[in-house]
Amino acid sequence: MSGSLRLEGVRVSLGARLVLDDLSLEVPAGACLALLGESGSGKTTVLRTISGFVQPQHGRVWLGGVDVTELPPERRHLGLIHQQFLLFPHLTVSGNVAFGMPYRGIGRQRQRERVHELLELLGLQGLEQRYPHQLSGGQQQRVAIARALAVEPDVLLLDEPLNSLDRSTRLRLLAELEALRRRTAPTMLYVTHDWDEAERIADEVGLLHAGRILQSGSLASLQTRPASPAVAAFFGLPAPVACLTND
Repeated sequence: MSGSLRLEGVRVSLGARLVLDDLSLEVPAGACLALLGESGSGKTTVLRTISGFVQPQHGRVWLGGVDVTELPPERRHLGLIHQQFLLFPHLTVSGNVAFGMPYRGIGRQRQRERVHELLELLGLQGLEQRYPHQLSGGQQQRVAIARALAVEPDVLLLDEPLNSLDRSTRLRLLAELEALRRRTAPTMLYVTHDWDEAERIADEVGLLHAGRILQSGSLASLQTRPASPAVAAFFGLPAPVACLTND
C-alpha cells in the first residue's frame, strides 16, 4: 500500500507570486512528515503539486520511485483528505467510501469487502445507509478518511484534516489517526498549523516558510534548537535565542 514520496527542486509560481522556491523533501515508505507553516507559506500548494492539480515550472515529483511530474491526478494513486469533508450529499456512507474504487479497477466483491473493513476500522458500523446530512462532523470526517483509504493509495495527503472540528472531536479523531497509522502504516504528508497534531502524528516535522523548508526534525529540536531567526519567530522565540542555540 505504501510508497515513498520525494520532491526535487520544485518551483511553483502562481501569476507573479513565487509560492514554492526550489522545494525538496522526502518521505520514506510508511513514514509521516508533518508540514507546519503560517498561512501563505505554501503548504496547500505543496499538496496540490504532489497530487497533480498544480504543475511545477521546475523540479520533479516522485512517488514510489517513479517520476509522476507529467502524470494527471487520476494516475498518481494518491489519497487526499481536505479540512472540508467534501462528501457527496446524494450518496450513502457506503456509496461515498466506495466511490473511487471502480475507477481504480477494483471489482465489486472487493469493493464490498473493502467498505466493510474500513467502516469497521473507523468505527462507522451501522451507519452504512445514512447520508452525510445525518452524520456528525466527526463521523463525516471519518467517512472522508475511509474514502481516501478505500482506493489503497501509495501516499496519503492530509490538508489540515481536523481544522473544522470542535476540540473534543478533533482530539478523538487525532487518536484514531494515530491508531490508523499503527495498523496500516500508510505513507503520509500531513499539513497542519497545530503543533500538537504534528508532534503526535508525524515521525518528522518540517517548517515551511516562503515556499522553502527552513528546518526539519523532531518538533522538540525545532523549538529548542531553531536553525534561523525565522524558525525561532514561528515558535515565539526571540531572535537572540536562535543565535545562542546555534553556537
